[in-house]
Amino acid sequence: MQLGLLQVGKVADELLDKYEEFPPFFEDFIASGDPAISIRRFNILRGERPGDPRDCDGWLISGSARGVYDDDPWIAETKAFLQAIRAAGRPLLGICFGHQLMAEAFGGAAGLSEKGWGVGVHDYQVLHRPGWMEEAPPVLSFHAMHRDQVTRLPEDATLLAASDFCEIAMVAYGDPERPDAISIQPHPEFERPFAEDLVALRTGDGKIKAETGRVALESYGRPVDNRAFARWVTAYFTSHIGKAAAA
Repeated sequence: MQLGLLQVGKVADELLDKYEEFPPFFEDFIASGDPAISIRRFNILRGERPGDPRDCDGWLISGSARGVYDDDPWIAETKAFLQAIRAAGRPLLGICFGHQLMAEAFGGAAGLSEKGWGVGVHDYQVLHRPGWMEEAPPVLSFHAMHRDQVTRLPEDATLLAASDFCEIAMVAYGDPERPDAISIQPHPEFERPFAEDLVALRTGDGKIKAETGRVALESYGRPVDNRAFARWVTAYFTSHIGKAAAA
């Protein structure tokens, strides 16, 4: 099985020597759920465009420093490609910016939140537990790194998890038992060292308020549910693709 990664973000220049680029984060994350799945990279920011949704068995879309409301041409182009992925019946997972752009593409809305930056390890209440994540505990924890949020769900979306800070944190589109797509606001692909370094960097350059950064840095070391989420989403991809092949 091969998943296409729509890379719409990049590691901050100050951290490139240590962390290279985003794709290894996703490759390690997916491999932790199913090492048999490969990833094909499309660096959208460098003009690498996939030709057809059927070029890969399923798709991922990453986070980004841009907002869904920005006027970069690639944002509208990528939104249209997300719609094409769903129309073609290919499964899709979106993270952070990907979560927000999917909501917009499928009939919802996203934008800059008045709550400011959500950073550090955040807890999310599980509100709906479909079969593919039936082992989920009542509360899930992940690394957060965002200012923008989904503000309105599409009509056919099911809210899976939320927090006081982020009311639309995890979503299934279509039938939640066999969703067309899944999206999540926090970052299950982030590991602690990168999350810590990114918060320290953005606090140091003034993007994140000092007190917000301090509280976030103190949260690291708490366990997160990255591996469990990886198992659920790779099982979702495998099941979705397997049923499509048998049809």
